[in-house]
Amino acid sequence: MLEEHGLEAVLIGNTAAALQGAPVSTLDVDLMFRKTPANLRKLKALARDLDAVVMRPYYPASGLFRIMRDEDGLQIDLMATVHGVSSLASLLSRAQRVTFNGAQLLVADLSDIIKSKRATGRPRDTAALNILEKTLHEKTRYPKRKAGSSEERE
Repeated sequence: MLEEHGLEAVLIGNTAAALQGAPVSTLDVDLMFRKTPANLRKLKALARDLDAVVMRPYYPASGLFRIMRDEDGLQIDLMATVHGVSSLASLLSRAQRVTFNGAQLLVADLSDIIKSKRATGRPRDTAALNILEKTLHEKTRYPKRKAGSSEERE
């Protein structure tokens, strides 16, 4: 639906980490986006199409917009600023594209997720650091082989 609404956003947090192999879970989806009048309209249209509402919970200087749907507990947090991330452009430069049913989703690099969680200093974020760092180490140690490579055929 992000693509349908033309809302450029990068998946961050534990959902993004789980998509990269980290054994973590979460109940919400966290996205970083550029806060512009046009994107705020897109965000509201997205919430409408999801039969959800947009809320503005108070978190100091977070620029947080929360899409909530009570019937099933859907929670999507969209943030204009993220601890440890200098800009959306820097996050985009390292993000990976993941395809779900033909739709593209931008997923933050695991190193950016770790940097952000470390920068928050919150216990719920720092609790996952050890497992995220181990996952990053394993990804670095055993990178995916390219299809058709000689290593894959051996």
